[in-house]
Amino acid sequence: MKIVVVDDSRVMRQIVIRTLRQAGEGGHDIVEAENGREALDAVETHSPDLVLSDWNMPEMSGIDLLDALRSRGNAVPFGFVTSEGSDDMRARAASSGASFLIAKPFTPEAFADAIATVKVA
Repeated sequence: MKIVVVDDSRVMRQIVIRTLRQAGEGGHDIVEAENGREALDAVETHSPDLVLSDWNMPEMSGIDLLDALRSRGNAVPFGFVTSEGSDDMRARAASSGASFLIAKPFTPEAFADAIATVKVA
């Protein structure tokens, strides 16, 4: 599986990647991006199987990234990994086409459960 991990914090990208491994999702081809604009290019270049994105980032936010992908007809499975998980954010994510939203702090089990729903779909 090819996964694009998007977060403006390099440390947080590494934590997400480590948590993926802990969730039994190691060995994937990981592409990192620092913001939504970089991720948009990465998705077009690498055709990933999944995008894991922070919500709040400079240049282009995660929700703007998701909206841009969907407006271009790209239906890549998309999940948020973010510090905020309000009901409003969850509703906005779902209405834009996100498969899931994992709120920080997160566990390997939360990743495993979320990714399992994407693999089944």
